[in-house]
This record gives sequence, C-alpha cells and structure tokens, in this order.
Amino acid sequence: MRMNTLKIIVLSGFFTSFIACSTQNSAVKASTPVKNSTKPAIPKPPLPITSTDPSAIPPKDDTFRTNLPEIKREFRGAWIASVANINWPSRNNLSVDQQKAEAISMLDMLKDNNFNAVIFQVRPSADALYTSNLEPWSYFLTGQTGAAPYPNYDPLQFWIEESHKRGLELHVWLNPYRAHHSNGGSPNSLSMVNKLSDIVIRLKNGMYWFDPADPKTQGHVSNVVKDIVTRYDIDAVHFDDYFYPYATYNKGADFPDNKTWNAYVNNGGTLTRADWRRDNVNKFVERIYKEIHAEKNYVRFGISPFGIWKPGYPEGVVGSSQYDELYADAKLWLNKGWVDYFSPQLYWPIESKGQPFEGLLNWWKSENTMNRHLWPGLNTVEIKTSDRPTEIKNQIEISRQVLGKDAGEIHWSIAGLTKNANMLPTLKNGSYKEKALVPKTPWIKAIPLQTPTLFINNNGNFAQISWSVKNIKEVFQWVLFTQYNGIWETEILTLDQLSREIPKNKDGKVLNAVAIKAIDRLGNESDYIAKKIK
Repeated sequence: MRMNTLKIIVLSGFFTSFIACSTQNSAVKASTPVKNSTKPAIPKPPLPITSTDPSAIPPKDDTFRTNLPEIKREFRGAWIASVANINWPSRNNLSVDQQKAEAISMLDMLKDNNFNAVIFQVRPSADALYTSNLEPWSYFLTGQTGAAPYPNYDPLQFWIEESHKRGLELHVWLNPYRAHHSNGGSPNSLSMVNKLSDIVIRLKNGMYWFDPADPKTQGHVSNVVKDIVTRYDIDAVHFDDYFYPYATYNKGADFPDNKTWNAYVNNGGTLTRADWRRDNVNKFVERIYKEIHAEKNYVRFGISPFGIWKPGYPEGVVGSSQYDELYADAKLWLNKGWVDYFSPQLYWPIESKGQPFEGLLNWWKSENTMNRHLWPGLNTVEIKTSDRPTEIKNQIEISRQVLGKDAGEIHWSIAGLTKNANMLPTLKNGSYKEKALVPKTPWIKAIPLQTPTLFINNNGNFAQISWSVKNIKEVFQWVLFTQYNGIWETEILTLDQLSREIPKNKDGKVLNAVAIKAIDRLGNESDYIAKKIK
C-alpha cells in the first residue's frame, strides 16, 4: 500500500429459493411397465403449490416451503499490516499475552461493526509470523529475525481461529519479492538476505529485493505459498502492489538485474527488457493462482495492485504507471482471470480530477472480462479530504452502484477505522448497518451443502431450537430466519452457534415459524428447512 512517496503495505447476488416437493407430500413413483405391455406408466403428480400463508401449512407436519428473504451480500475487509509494526503487533517487544489481546481487540471491533474479512500480513519481507521451516520468524514479531515468540505459539493459527470464531474470513497477505525491509533491523545469519544471497539484490534505500526473473526466486516464493495453503485453514492468499520495486526504492536507478537479463539474452531471448520483466511477473502470477487451487480449490487468490494501470486509462487519468515502473500488467491478470478477487488501490477522493475514484473503478470493471470479484481498496487512513468518514461512506455507495450485487471493498488499513472518531459510527449507522455474507464465487466448484436438520422444543414462552448437518466440515456460517406476524427476519450466525432460544412474543408480535440454512466458505447456500411454531 503506498502512502505518499513511500509505499508500505500495511476483501448479493439475488438469492433464489428453489421450490421443491414438501417433505410430507413426496412424489408418487412412476410404475414400471410390464415387458411387452401396452399399459402406460403412471405419471408423477405435479409439484405441490407452495404458500407463505401459515394457514396453508398441512396439519400433519410442521415443515413447509416458502419464499425466504434475500440475504445481504458484500465483501467488507480491512488490511492489518505487520511490516514496520504499522498495525499488529504495535511493537516488536510485546509479550505473547499482549499480542493476543491486541489481536482480539481488533477482531472484536471488526465483528461488532459488521465486517466479514481480515487481510492479515503474515510475510512482510521473506519472514514469517507463523511457524515455518522455509523462512525465519519476523523481526516485527519478536525484535530479532529468527527468534520465536516466548512462550512459543503460532500467531497465524491464533488469528485464523479467532477470526473464524467471529464469522470473519482470514486472508493471508504476503509480499512476494521483498527480501528485507529497511525498518527490519540488520540482516543476520538467519535472514533470507544471507541464506539466499545469490538471488537477492540490495537497493539504494536499504531495502533488499529478490530478483523476480530468477527461477530460484519463483520456486522459493511458490513453496512458501504452498506451505501456508497446505498447513493452515485459510480462506484466501493475498498479494499487494509490490512486484518489481518502485523507482524511488533505488533512487531512480534501473533495477539491477543484469545477471538474469544477460542470461536471458544469451539463451536467445527476444523480448525487450521491459516486456521480459513483465513476462516474469505474469508467469509467476498465473503459476501461483493455479498452484493454490490445485492444493485447495476453495482457497481464493486476490491481488491489490496500484490503482492506475497506465496514465490515460481511462482518459484524463494521470500518475504513476505500474505497467512501466513495477512491470505489473495488472490488467492482463484480470483479463485472464488469474485472480479470484481484484482490489485496485483507489486511494484518491471522488472529486480528484487526475485520479477519479468512480472513473477508475468503472475502467477496471470494463476490463473484468472473466467476471472476477472487483473490490476496490479505500484509503480510510489518510485520504485527502476535509470529511474522511463521509468520503469513505460515499465511496462505498458508489462501489455498490457500479458493482451491483457483487460489491465489496477493503479498508487501508484497520488503523483508519479508529484514527478518526467518526469513522466507525458513520459506517455502522450507515453502509454497514446490517451484517452481510461475502458474495458467492461461482467459478470455483464446491461440494454441495446438505440441508440442515432442525429441532424445536416448543414449551413455555420461548421456542428452543437447534440444528445440525451431516457434512458440517463444509459449513462456515449459518443463516437463521425467524417469522413474526408473517414477516421474516434474518440473522447471520457463526459456525459454533448450533442452538437458539427464541421468544414467542416480541414487541407485540407472535412467532410464526423458523428456518435455517448453511453457508459454505465460498458463500454458497444449502437448501433450507422451515418449521412452523404452533
């Protein structure tokens, strides 16, 4: 994520209920005709007519079919940066208990304000905020590269468990090519700067960078990603906007990759140097996308590129060109569908003439030929405007208008939600007034969810309800529907919520019925079961 000149990194569709045979009126099986007989098979009876009128419920059974309300959908994420201790941990000398307390406070804040995703930076610079045999413990976690937390624990595993408890997705955010950050202390013997010195380049600002053209770089980062995907119950892998470094990192000098460039030319390469660099990144992005899905098909891959592809796209846009400076052809990745979600960093105000928020979002939408998720990054921390909360609220509303029922956004960063006292109230009382499921990802094939079983104990002033499903390992959340005086209400519940006590009378309204359905980690819905309350 770029703030000013130095970039430091710091995620509905209409639900259609399917009308099926009621469980108490199963269709009569057609008879099998006798061989050589002219007697026709008995036809199946038509499907029963459904009704939302409680008086139409058959008396023999309390299950029934109805039209449930649409479930609100929108991706609402926040970046949590570990590099330079920007967000978490706030210092590199916190105790384990202090680290955990900070994490829980952040996650509670997101849950209470109706967010549904966390983009957590676990690899800021060829280091790890998780147990790894490939790279050392992060300096930003313990104050010393390679030093484990004491007492030892796995921060990523902790973040995953605590996020999922709160119904939040956990996306692991990795910086693919940065080998060492200038704020990360001096590289020691455990640093990848020394362990992989043959593929690491020192830049003039003190940063160290992997050479993106070196096959050893690509193989190492690929192994890091696969290791995380294999061992952890994550929901997505996330890359930011750093590919080849920004020119300021090397004080305007060209990236020093003569070794790999000369090898390419000597082996008969015909691309220009700029096209060759872009080709290196293109092949890497495609590789990572395919490898993630080969390992776990349901784990999504997202990239958050710089908000401008090239100046002049769309007409009138000015600013840096990621295509020419970072050698990142982000438009191509979107055109090819090498991402599951795409979050261009649209960090400028709506009224910006050279970088108009709505104009840029519409342009990226026009390039989304494979219909992937397009969820812009918003500069919630320091967008240059006199009323930041109102500006962010308005950008969310524009995104909803442009993107329709696949809308969403990611806030840079979680600090932006707390630095301004009016930010969270503005969102909670406006755009994020209701909880929302993430949009579905229809291009990823998922295991169909089974219909839950619903149990009701109907004694006293409360209906005691509970539910279960056989393939619960595929479930991420539940949606509970309650009907009072013929009007359905919707509530999104976490996986561990398997029962509920529901008042039969609420605000003078009578409880008529309840329904439940399961939601998987891709936002897909099971069929529902509905029961009347007598």
